[in-house]
Amino acid sequence: MTMGMLITFTPQLINATPVTSALVVPSSEESARAKTLVLRLNEIKAMDKSKMTSSEKKMLRVEVRSIQREYRHYGGVYISVGTVLLIVLIVILLA
Repeated sequence: MTMGMLITFTPQLINATPVTSALVVPSSEESARAKTLVLRLNEIKAMDKSKMTSSEKKMLRVEVRSIQREYRHYGGVYISVGTVLLIVLIVILLA
């Protein structure tokens, strides 16, 4: 089983592009925009959505997705709680 995994993952390592650039520091303008995006996401999470109509909830979902796409542009990664739990579970099972 170990040999099979080694053979499977070796081609991906060969095709990987080497990292040639150093750490890219975003400009203060970009980091300020990223902070405002995070603040808006936190505001949306804190909202009471039980009294909203389905169309309002849909508009919020669209807004969250667009904020997440824009935030990825700034180098940040938005990870959901479910993803974090899945990663922790896999690490615990593999350890």
